[in-house]
Amino acid sequence: MTGTGEKIRAFMTGEETPGAVLAVLLALLAAVYGGAVRLRNLFYDHGILPVKSLPCGVISIGNLTVGGTGKTPMTLFLARHLQEMGFQPAVISRGYKGSAEKNGMVVSDGLTILAGPEAAGDEPFMMAQNLSGIPLLVGADRYAAGMEAVQKFSPDVIVLDDGFQHRRLHRDLDIVLVDHNAFFGNGSLLPRGILREPVAGISRADLFVITRCPEVRAGCGDALKQMIGKTPVFCASHAPYMAGIYNGEAGAAKNGGLPEPSENLDFLTDKKVFVFSGISGNAAFAETVAAFAGQVAGSMGFTDHHHYTDADCHRIIRCAQASGAAYLVTTEKDFVKIAGKMKSPLDIVVIGIRMVFDRDADRVASVIREKVSQMIMLRKR
Repeated sequence: MTGTGEKIRAFMTGEETPGAVLAVLLALLAAVYGGAVRLRNLFYDHGILPVKSLPCGVISIGNLTVGGTGKTPMTLFLARHLQEMGFQPAVISRGYKGSAEKNGMVVSDGLTILAGPEAAGDEPFMMAQNLSGIPLLVGADRYAAGMEAVQKFSPDVIVLDDGFQHRRLHRDLDIVLVDHNAFFGNGSLLPRGILREPVAGISRADLFVITRCPEVRAGCGDALKQMIGKTPVFCASHAPYMAGIYNGEAGAAKNGGLPEPSENLDFLTDKKVFVFSGISGNAAFAETVAAFAGQVAGSMGFTDHHHYTDADCHRIIRCAQASGAAYLVTTEKDFVKIAGKMKSPLDIVVIGIRMVFDRDADRVASVIREKVSQMIMLRKR
Protein backbone atom coordinates (compact mmCIF):
# COMPACT_ATOMS: atom_id res chain seq x y z
CA MET A 1 0.00 0.00 0.00
CA THR A 2 1.02 3.56 -0.43
CA GLY A 3 1.40 5.83 2.59
CA THR A 4 -2.03 7.31 1.79
CA GLY A 5 -3.55 3.84 1.59
CA GLU A 6 -2.09 2.90 4.96
CA LYS A 7 -3.48 6.12 6.45
CA ILE A 8 -6.99 5.50 5.11
CA ARG A 9 -6.96 1.93 6.39
CA ALA A 10 -5.83 3.18 9.82
CA PHE A 11 -8.92 5.43 9.88
CA MET A 12 -11.17 2.57 8.80
CA THR A 13 -9.87 0.11 11.39
CA GLY A 14 -9.98 2.63 14.22
CA GLU A 15 -6.20 2.73 14.70
CA GLU A 16 -6.22 6.47 13.98
CA THR A 17 -8.84 9.22 14.12
CA PRO A 18 -9.39 11.42 11.03
CA GLY A 19 -9.70 15.19 11.26
CA ALA A 20 -13.09 16.72 11.98
CA VAL A 21 -13.96 17.64 8.36
CA LEU A 22 -12.89 14.28 6.95
CA ALA A 23 -14.69 12.44 9.75
CA VAL A 24 -17.98 14.20 8.92
CA LEU A 25 -17.59 13.53 5.20
CA LEU A 26 -16.83 9.84 5.74
CA ALA A 27 -19.73 9.52 8.20
CA LEU A 28 -22.15 11.02 5.66
CA LEU A 29 -20.96 8.68 2.92
CA ALA A 30 -21.22 5.72 5.31
CA ALA A 31 -24.79 6.73 6.19
CA VAL A 32 -25.79 6.78 2.51
CA TYR A 33 -24.10 3.45 1.86
CA GLY A 34 -25.60 1.95 5.04
CA GLY A 35 -29.10 3.04 4.05
CA ALA A 36 -28.80 1.27 0.70
CA VAL A 37 -27.42 -1.90 2.29
CA ARG A 38 -30.13 -2.01 4.97
CA LEU A 39 -32.86 -1.52 2.37
CA ARG A 40 -31.43 -4.31 0.22
CA ASN A 41 -31.23 -6.70 3.17
CA LEU A 42 -34.77 -5.78 4.19
CA PHE A 43 -36.04 -6.65 0.71
CA TYR A 44 -34.34 -10.05 0.85
CA ASP A 45 -35.49 -10.72 4.42
CA HIS A 46 -39.15 -10.12 3.42
CA GLY A 47 -39.03 -11.91 0.08
CA ILE A 48 -39.40 -8.77 -2.02
CA LEU A 49 -36.18 -9.60 -3.86
CA PRO A 50 -36.13 -13.19 -5.20
CA VAL A 51 -33.68 -15.87 -4.06
CA LYS A 52 -32.73 -18.71 -6.41
CA SER A 53 -31.77 -22.23 -5.30
CA LEU A 54 -29.44 -24.77 -6.88
CA PRO A 55 -30.25 -28.51 -7.02
CA CYS A 56 -27.26 -29.27 -4.78
CA GLY A 57 -25.90 -28.15 -1.44
CA VAL A 58 -24.29 -24.70 -1.23
CA ILE A 59 -21.78 -23.55 1.39
CA SER A 60 -20.81 -19.87 1.40
CA ILE A 61 -17.48 -18.58 2.70
CA GLY A 62 -17.68 -14.85 3.44
CA ASN A 63 -17.19 -12.02 5.89
CA LEU A 64 -18.64 -8.70 7.03
CA THR A 65 -15.56 -6.63 6.30
CA VAL A 66 -13.30 -5.57 3.46
CA GLY A 67 -9.76 -6.80 3.58
CA GLY A 68 -8.14 -10.19 3.90
CA THR A 69 -9.82 -12.37 6.51
CA GLY A 70 -8.61 -15.57 4.85
CA LYS A 71 -11.50 -16.43 2.51
CA THR A 72 -9.25 -17.99 -0.13
CA PRO A 73 -7.32 -20.28 2.30
CA MET A 74 -10.65 -21.23 3.92
CA THR A 75 -12.21 -22.03 0.53
CA LEU A 76 -9.24 -24.25 -0.33
CA PHE A 77 -9.38 -25.91 3.10
CA LEU A 78 -13.10 -26.63 2.82
CA ALA A 79 -13.00 -27.87 -0.78
CA ARG A 80 -10.14 -30.28 -0.05
CA HIS A 81 -11.78 -31.60 3.12
CA LEU A 82 -15.08 -32.20 1.33
CA GLN A 83 -13.17 -34.14 -1.32
CA GLU A 84 -11.34 -36.20 1.33
CA MET A 85 -14.67 -36.98 3.02
CA GLY A 86 -15.95 -38.55 -0.19
CA PHE A 87 -18.14 -35.68 -1.40
CA GLN A 88 -17.96 -34.20 -4.89
CA PRO A 89 -17.42 -30.44 -4.49
CA ALA A 90 -17.13 -27.64 -7.02
CA VAL A 91 -15.97 -24.10 -6.29
CA ILE A 92 -17.66 -20.94 -7.55
CA SER A 93 -15.93 -17.56 -7.37
CA ARG A 94 -16.85 -14.16 -8.74
CA GLY A 95 -13.63 -13.85 -10.74
CA TYR A 96 -13.06 -10.28 -9.62
CA LYS A 97 -11.22 -8.17 -12.23
CA GLY A 98 -10.96 -11.12 -14.62
CA SER A 99 -12.30 -10.67 -18.15
CA ALA A 100 -14.71 -13.60 -17.60
CA GLU A 101 -16.30 -12.02 -14.51
CA LYS A 102 -19.32 -10.69 -16.41
CA ASN A 103 -20.23 -13.71 -18.55
CA GLY A 104 -18.66 -16.49 -16.47
CA MET A 105 -16.57 -19.50 -17.48
CA VAL A 106 -15.13 -22.83 -16.38
CA VAL A 107 -11.61 -22.09 -15.13
CA SER A 108 -10.78 -25.72 -14.32
CA ASP A 109 -12.61 -28.99 -14.90
CA GLY A 110 -10.63 -30.51 -12.04
CA LEU A 111 -8.07 -32.04 -14.40
CA THR A 112 -7.07 -29.20 -16.71
CA ILE A 113 -6.84 -25.47 -16.12
CA LEU A 114 -8.71 -23.89 -19.01
CA ALA A 115 -8.05 -20.18 -18.43
CA GLY A 116 -5.27 -17.90 -17.25
CA PRO A 117 -5.37 -15.26 -14.49
CA GLU A 118 -6.34 -12.51 -16.95
CA ALA A 119 -9.64 -14.23 -17.70
CA ALA A 120 -10.24 -16.05 -14.42
CA GLY A 121 -8.96 -13.42 -11.99
CA ASP A 122 -5.86 -13.90 -9.87
CA GLU A 123 -7.42 -15.65 -6.86
CA PRO A 124 -9.59 -18.15 -8.82
CA PHE A 125 -6.64 -19.06 -11.04
CA MET A 126 -4.44 -19.59 -7.98
CA MET A 127 -7.15 -21.74 -6.37
CA ALA A 128 -7.53 -23.80 -9.56
CA GLN A 129 -3.80 -24.55 -9.43
CA ASN A 130 -4.24 -25.88 -5.89
CA LEU A 131 -7.43 -27.92 -6.35
CA SER A 132 -6.75 -31.20 -8.13
CA GLY A 133 -9.94 -33.04 -9.06
CA ILE A 134 -12.23 -30.16 -8.07
CA PRO A 135 -13.91 -28.04 -10.80
CA LEU A 136 -13.75 -24.26 -10.41
CA LEU A 137 -15.98 -21.76 -12.19
CA VAL A 138 -16.23 -17.97 -12.10
CA GLY A 139 -18.99 -15.47 -12.80
CA ALA A 140 -20.68 -12.46 -11.23
CA ASP A 141 -23.98 -14.36 -11.53
CA ARG A 142 -23.29 -17.14 -9.01
CA TYR A 143 -26.59 -18.90 -9.79
CA ALA A 144 -25.73 -19.16 -13.50
CA ALA A 145 -22.22 -20.37 -12.64
CA GLY A 146 -23.69 -22.88 -10.18
CA MET A 147 -26.14 -24.26 -12.76
CA GLU A 148 -23.29 -24.66 -15.25
CA ALA A 149 -21.34 -26.57 -12.59
CA VAL A 150 -24.34 -28.81 -11.90
CA GLN A 151 -24.90 -29.54 -15.60
CA LYS A 152 -21.26 -30.24 -16.42
CA PHE A 153 -19.85 -31.79 -13.23
CA SER A 154 -22.80 -32.97 -11.06
CA PRO A 155 -21.37 -31.79 -7.72
CA ASP A 156 -23.26 -32.68 -4.56
CA VAL A 157 -22.02 -29.50 -2.86
CA ILE A 158 -20.80 -26.14 -4.14
CA VAL A 159 -18.39 -23.96 -2.18
CA LEU A 160 -19.19 -20.31 -2.81
CA ASP A 161 -16.12 -18.09 -2.38
CA ASP A 162 -16.90 -14.66 -0.91
CA GLY A 163 -20.66 -15.15 -1.00
CA PHE A 164 -22.08 -13.80 2.26
CA GLN A 165 -23.44 -10.62 0.65
CA HIS A 166 -24.53 -12.44 -2.54
CA ARG A 167 -28.04 -13.03 -1.25
CA ARG A 168 -29.60 -13.80 -4.63
CA LEU A 169 -28.37 -17.38 -4.24
CA HIS A 170 -29.74 -19.61 -1.48
CA ARG A 171 -27.09 -21.30 0.62
CA ASP A 172 -27.46 -24.18 3.06
CA LEU A 173 -24.55 -23.13 5.26
CA ASP A 174 -23.11 -19.64 5.75
CA ILE A 175 -19.58 -19.61 7.16
CA VAL A 176 -18.44 -16.14 8.21
CA LEU A 177 -14.78 -15.32 8.86
CA VAL A 178 -13.72 -12.69 11.39
CA ASP A 179 -10.13 -11.47 11.56
CA HIS A 180 -8.85 -11.80 15.12
CA ASN A 181 -6.69 -8.69 14.70
CA ALA A 182 -9.10 -6.35 12.89
CA PHE A 183 -12.43 -7.76 14.19
CA PHE A 184 -15.03 -5.20 12.92
CA GLY A 185 -12.62 -2.28 12.81
CA ASN A 186 -14.06 0.94 14.22
CA GLY A 187 -17.59 -0.47 13.91
CA SER A 188 -18.50 1.81 10.99
CA LEU A 189 -19.63 1.01 7.48
CA LEU A 190 -17.69 1.81 4.32
CA PRO A 191 -16.03 4.20 3.68
CA ARG A 192 -15.78 5.36 7.32
CA GLY A 193 -14.98 1.83 8.48
CA ILE A 194 -14.30 -1.63 7.10
CA LEU A 195 -17.83 -3.06 7.40
CA ARG A 196 -19.56 -4.15 4.19
CA GLU A 197 -22.88 -4.28 6.04
CA PRO A 198 -24.11 -3.60 9.59
CA VAL A 199 -22.83 -5.98 12.27
CA ALA A 200 -26.43 -7.18 12.71
CA GLY A 201 -25.84 -9.17 9.51
CA ILE A 202 -23.97 -11.78 11.55
CA SER A 203 -27.38 -13.14 12.57
CA ARG A 204 -27.56 -14.84 9.13
CA ALA A 205 -24.39 -16.87 9.78
CA ASP A 206 -24.49 -20.56 10.67
CA LEU A 207 -20.86 -20.89 11.71
CA PHE A 208 -18.00 -18.51 12.50
CA VAL A 209 -14.26 -18.89 12.08
CA ILE A 210 -11.94 -16.48 13.91
CA THR A 211 -8.90 -16.27 11.64
CA ARG A 212 -5.31 -15.30 12.45
CA CYS A 213 -5.80 -16.50 16.01
CA PRO A 214 -2.60 -17.06 18.00
CA GLU A 215 -1.88 -20.78 18.16
CA VAL A 216 -2.31 -20.91 21.93
CA ARG A 217 -4.87 -18.41 23.07
CA ALA A 218 -7.57 -19.22 25.60
CA GLY A 219 -10.84 -17.45 24.90
CA CYS A 220 -9.87 -16.45 21.35
CA GLY A 221 -13.50 -16.16 20.24
CA ASP A 222 -15.06 -14.94 23.49
CA ALA A 223 -15.82 -11.41 22.23
CA LEU A 224 -17.71 -12.78 19.25
CA LYS A 225 -19.50 -15.45 21.29
CA GLN A 226 -21.00 -12.73 23.45
CA MET A 227 -22.56 -11.25 20.29
CA ILE A 228 -23.86 -14.39 18.57
CA GLY A 229 -24.96 -16.71 21.35
CA LYS A 230 -24.96 -20.42 20.49
CA THR A 231 -23.76 -20.21 16.88
CA PRO A 232 -20.61 -22.39 16.60
CA VAL A 233 -17.30 -20.51 16.67
CA PHE A 234 -13.94 -22.02 15.69
CA CYS A 235 -10.46 -20.53 15.84
CA ALA A 236 -7.89 -20.88 13.06
CA SER A 237 -4.39 -19.62 12.35
CA HIS A 238 -2.72 -18.80 9.05
CA ALA A 239 0.30 -21.05 8.43
CA PRO A 240 2.77 -19.94 5.75
CA TYR A 241 4.37 -22.49 3.44
CA MET A 242 6.71 -22.33 0.47
CA ALA A 243 4.73 -22.83 -2.72
CA GLY A 244 7.94 -22.80 -4.77
CA ILE A 245 11.30 -21.19 -5.50
CA TYR A 246 11.42 -19.82 -9.01
CA ASN A 247 14.28 -18.74 -11.19
CA GLY A 248 13.49 -15.10 -11.85
CA GLU A 249 15.30 -14.84 -15.17
CA ALA A 250 13.67 -17.94 -16.63
CA GLY A 251 10.30 -17.48 -14.95
CA ALA A 252 10.31 -21.20 -14.14
CA ALA A 253 10.91 -23.35 -11.11
CA LYS A 254 14.51 -23.31 -9.93
CA ASN A 255 14.74 -27.12 -10.14
CA GLY A 256 13.35 -27.16 -13.69
CA GLY A 257 9.83 -28.25 -12.75
CA LEU A 258 7.07 -27.23 -10.38
CA PRO A 259 8.49 -27.97 -6.91
CA GLU A 260 6.44 -29.62 -4.20
CA PRO A 261 5.08 -27.20 -1.58
CA SER A 262 7.10 -27.31 1.62
CA GLU A 263 6.52 -26.25 5.20
CA ASN A 264 10.29 -25.89 5.63
CA LEU A 265 11.34 -22.26 5.36
CA ASP A 266 14.56 -22.69 7.36
CA PHE A 267 16.75 -21.79 4.37
CA LEU A 268 15.62 -18.17 4.83
CA THR A 269 16.44 -17.88 8.55
CA ASP A 270 19.81 -16.20 7.86
CA LYS A 271 18.91 -14.50 4.57
CA LYS A 272 17.98 -10.94 3.67
CA VAL A 273 14.81 -10.77 1.58
CA PHE A 274 12.80 -8.14 -0.27
CA VAL A 275 9.03 -8.51 0.03
CA PHE A 276 6.46 -7.31 -2.49
CA SER A 277 2.71 -7.94 -2.77
CA GLY A 278 -0.54 -6.52 -4.09
CA ILE A 279 -3.08 -7.82 -1.60
CA SER A 280 -5.39 -6.26 0.97
CA GLY A 281 -2.97 -7.14 3.79
CA ASN A 282 0.45 -6.10 2.51
CA ALA A 283 1.72 -5.11 5.96
CA ALA A 284 0.48 -8.37 7.48
CA PHE A 285 2.23 -10.37 4.75
CA ALA A 286 5.50 -8.52 5.36
CA GLU A 287 5.17 -9.29 9.08
CA THR A 288 4.56 -12.98 8.28
CA VAL A 289 7.75 -13.09 6.21
CA ALA A 290 9.70 -11.27 8.93
CA ALA A 291 8.80 -14.08 11.34
CA PHE A 292 10.78 -16.70 9.36
CA ALA A 293 13.32 -14.70 7.30
CA GLY A 294 16.63 -13.47 8.65
CA GLN A 295 15.85 -9.88 7.67
CA VAL A 296 13.27 -8.07 5.57
CA ALA A 297 15.65 -5.65 3.86
CA GLY A 298 12.81 -3.80 2.16
CA SER A 299 9.25 -4.12 0.97
CA MET A 300 6.89 -2.74 -1.65
CA GLY A 301 3.10 -2.88 -1.46
CA PHE A 302 0.48 -2.34 -4.15
CA THR A 303 -3.31 -2.19 -4.10
CA ASP A 304 -5.28 -5.43 -3.97
CA HIS A 305 -5.47 -7.31 -7.32
CA HIS A 306 -2.74 -5.05 -8.72
CA HIS A 307 -1.78 -5.64 -12.37
CA TYR A 308 2.02 -5.59 -12.54
CA THR A 309 3.51 -3.54 -15.34
CA ASP A 310 7.05 -3.87 -16.70
CA ALA A 311 7.88 -0.65 -14.86
CA ASP A 312 6.65 -2.17 -11.59
CA CYS A 313 8.81 -5.25 -12.12
CA HIS A 314 11.90 -3.19 -12.90
CA ARG A 315 11.32 -1.02 -9.82
CA ILE A 316 10.92 -4.06 -7.55
CA ILE A 317 14.14 -5.61 -8.86
CA ARG A 318 16.05 -2.34 -8.60
CA CYS A 319 14.96 -1.75 -4.98
CA ALA A 320 15.63 -5.36 -4.02
CA GLN A 321 19.18 -5.24 -5.39
CA ALA A 322 19.82 -1.92 -3.69
CA SER A 323 18.70 -3.42 -0.37
CA GLY A 324 21.22 -6.27 -0.64
CA ALA A 325 18.47 -8.92 -0.56
CA ALA A 326 19.30 -12.49 -1.51
CA TYR A 327 15.72 -13.37 -2.50
CA LEU A 328 12.50 -11.76 -3.62
CA VAL A 329 9.48 -12.98 -1.64
CA THR A 330 5.86 -12.67 -2.78
CA THR A 331 2.46 -14.36 -2.46
CA GLU A 332 0.92 -17.11 -4.61
CA LYS A 333 -1.77 -14.67 -5.67
CA ASP A 334 0.82 -12.16 -6.91
CA PHE A 335 3.07 -14.73 -8.56
CA VAL A 336 0.40 -15.91 -11.00
CA LYS A 337 0.51 -12.41 -12.51
CA ILE A 338 4.31 -12.15 -12.84
CA ALA A 339 5.30 -15.74 -13.70
CA GLY A 340 7.59 -15.55 -16.72
CA LYS A 341 7.21 -11.77 -16.81
CA MET A 342 9.56 -10.55 -14.09
CA LYS A 343 13.08 -11.20 -15.36
CA SER A 344 14.99 -11.04 -12.11
CA PRO A 345 18.59 -11.99 -11.23
CA LEU A 346 17.20 -12.88 -7.78
CA ASP A 347 15.24 -16.07 -7.25
CA ILE A 348 11.61 -15.57 -6.25
CA VAL A 349 10.28 -17.38 -3.18
CA VAL A 350 6.51 -17.79 -3.39
CA ILE A 351 4.62 -18.05 -0.11
CA GLY A 352 1.19 -19.58 0.29
CA ILE A 353 -1.09 -19.59 3.33
CA ARG A 354 -2.91 -22.59 4.78
CA MET A 355 -5.82 -22.43 7.19
CA VAL A 356 -4.94 -24.45 10.31
CA PHE A 357 -7.48 -25.22 13.02
CA ASP A 358 -5.14 -26.76 15.61
CA ARG A 359 -7.26 -27.88 18.57
CA ASP A 360 -10.54 -27.33 16.66
CA ALA A 361 -9.62 -29.56 13.69
CA ASP A 362 -11.67 -32.61 14.71
CA ARG A 363 -14.71 -30.52 15.65
CA VAL A 364 -14.60 -28.61 12.37
CA ALA A 365 -14.40 -31.83 10.35
CA SER A 366 -17.30 -33.33 12.32
CA VAL A 367 -19.53 -30.27 11.86
CA ILE A 368 -18.78 -30.03 8.13
CA ARG A 369 -19.48 -33.72 7.55
CA GLU A 370 -22.76 -33.54 9.48
CA LYS A 371 -23.99 -30.36 7.78
CA VAL A 372 -23.12 -31.53 4.26
CA SER A 373 -24.66 -34.97 4.81
CA GLN A 374 -27.86 -33.29 5.99
CA MET A 375 -28.08 -30.94 3.00
CA ILE A 376 -27.51 -33.78 0.54
CA MET A 377 -30.20 -35.92 2.19
CA LEU A 378 -32.66 -33.02 2.01
CA ARG A 379 -31.96 -32.59 -1.72
CA LYS A 380 -32.67 -36.27 -2.37
CA ARG A 381 -36.10 -36.23 -0.73
